[in-house]
Amino acid sequence: MTDQAPIRHESLASRIARWCSSAWDTVEEAKILASLDNEMVEMLARDNALSKDEFVSLIRRGPHAADEMLTLMRVLNIDPEEVRLLEPLELREMHINCSNCGEKSRCRRELADGTAAIDFASFCGNADHLNEMRARPELLAD
Repeated sequence: MTDQAPIRHESLASRIARWCSSAWDTVEEAKILASLDNEMVEMLARDNALSKDEFVSLIRRGPHAADEMLTLMRVLNIDPEEVRLLEPLELREMHINCSNCGEKSRCRRELADGTAAIDFASFCGNADHLNEMRARPELLAD
């Protein structure tokens, strides 16, 4: 018997539904961004310690652009809610890093096949943060 969770294979219909939902969310975010005037966009960017271009790019990636990071945290037994409470700035930095990551396909593949916990340090831009969090008991899931 193993301690790993069973691998769930997602049906094509489920993947298409998830993709449509994500695409819809991204379109809605783009509409909201387009409705803001330049001054408001600049203010929001500044409030988030980002340049206007970084902020717009992040918004265009959509609300699910860092879902892989949250999934990986759970795989590594890190509680995202504890991190959100205790290390909000670090989580924000990690979210931005994940949103801009060029290794999304590999990350998703390794999360799906159950090897991400073993190999994440070789491709994840947040590996140092994640390893530091794994050493902090107050950030681990019960």
